[in-house]
Amino acid sequence: MTRSAHVDTFARDHLPPRDQWPEFVFDRPELQFPPQLNCATELLDRWVQRGEGARTAILGAGGLRWTYAELLAQANRVARVLVEDMKLVPGNRVLLRGANSPMLAACWLGVVKAGGIAVGTMPLLRARELTTIVDKAQVSHALCDRRLADELAATQAQCPTLKHVLHYGPHDAPDELEARMAGKPPTFADVPTAADDTVLIAFTSGTTGVPKGTMHFHRDVMAACACWPPHVLRPRADDVFIGSPPLAFTFGLGGLLLFPLAVGASTVLLEKATPEALLPAIAQYRASIVFTSPTAYRAMAAHAKEHDLSSLRKCVSAGEALPAATRQLWKEATGIEMIDGIGSTEMLHIFISADEAHAKPGATGVPVPGYQACVLDDEGRPLPKGQVGRLAVKGPTGCRYLADERQKVYVQHGWNVTGDAYLIDDDGQFVYQARTDDMIISGGYNIAGPEVEGALLLHPAVAECGVIGVPDAERGQIVKAFVVLKPGHEPGPAMAAELQDFVKRTIAPYKYPRAVEFRASLPRTETGKLQRFKLRDGG
Repeated sequence: MTRSAHVDTFARDHLPPRDQWPEFVFDRPELQFPPQLNCATELLDRWVQRGEGARTAILGAGGLRWTYAELLAQANRVARVLVEDMKLVPGNRVLLRGANSPMLAACWLGVVKAGGIAVGTMPLLRARELTTIVDKAQVSHALCDRRLADELAATQAQCPTLKHVLHYGPHDAPDELEARMAGKPPTFADVPTAADDTVLIAFTSGTTGVPKGTMHFHRDVMAACACWPPHVLRPRADDVFIGSPPLAFTFGLGGLLLFPLAVGASTVLLEKATPEALLPAIAQYRASIVFTSPTAYRAMAAHAKEHDLSSLRKCVSAGEALPAATRQLWKEATGIEMIDGIGSTEMLHIFISADEAHAKPGATGVPVPGYQACVLDDEGRPLPKGQVGRLAVKGPTGCRYLADERQKVYVQHGWNVTGDAYLIDDDGQFVYQARTDDMIISGGYNIAGPEVEGALLLHPAVAECGVIGVPDAERGQIVKAFVVLKPGHEPGPAMAAELQDFVKRTIAPYKYPRAVEFRASLPRTETGKLQRFKLRDGG
């Protein structure tokens, strides 16, 4: 390991043992990184140093536009507030709470410049979920949109490590963070972090509903920028990126912040990028590259011809499997062949993909330059073409869970085993089959069935329950709950609606069961373990 700049050594102290790391592959010239590396310096400062500070960096609501020089100044001021006012030392974890916006981007970059570790969180998460994340990562600082303050306040009351919190507001309603930034110079000497210092902890739900923190280094961020974008996406400096995934998702962080900055392009950060809002926004901002989910593309296809999408040249789909019918529907509506891909929070971003010229309906693509992939049987042996097995991948990024025994499940014999079932077709393309665990992927969101079960069981009417994903034409899958009620409670539409609303109030609303079926009993083993496979099979 290189010379760490982290004074707070929590992250380094809680990395998995070295013998549990995947094999990392750095066999390309662009993946040779210097020992000391701060990815914010590379992504932001270097453009201004090269005299290109006047280029547009970020666009937001209400006509907000920041150049690279203005974004740099804002990020530098955030870094100064963190260090000078909030007493952050390198290695501290900083929770980021907010919908996509220019200020959230400045906060992320400011944390990185100051040597902190960014911990992004979905805006919809409740205090129950936030508390788990804060405790797991021992978060000490938070920068939060004022409109999300209540859940964070409830979290802070339960988390003694979370001592330093500042709020920011929409661009037309600044708050305490902006007030402190206003008194700071627009310069900052970026902390000379090591290439293998942790820069972000991205949380992903496990099949048990217990979140896993995935730890990524500064070099991982730059490796992600050096692999899929130049070889598959091929963005240009004059591109305008836009999309729906939150910056708290690594899919959104890469597609809507890291990748545009890496090539000197601009990005549009919208708080609400629903299919209904995304189409007019593409026209308004003359966006040329869009990132969203198959569910959103399907919804937008029906209205695409109502908007001027002539600026679009690249459409990226990820977050869930892309149905061939959705690919065809979008192409008929826009004339654009989608770029599909699979990535994971553990791998940081996309590692199997195909560009427009090699896109094949129903297939995800081939390993991105810099990565290797294969399909393994249950004994860890590579399978021949045409046989379904477990997807395994290795490259310059990989899984390092924060103090989690599940590291030994995800990493096997040097491979990252993603939990996806795939086969390789006769053309060498990887074709998605299913998830190999109990994760439900609905509308681009990963939802752990056991977590929804836990929320339902908090309701006084629920005796027991089981949650699975069931196929859905629009969302890929939806969450379905099988519920056994306690005596004295009547099943029916009113009770189903009551349980749905209860789940929305207890955990993130997108996790609620869209279908509820009442049962007299649930299938269980002799030891009482719920048999979800029987629920899937109609038992």
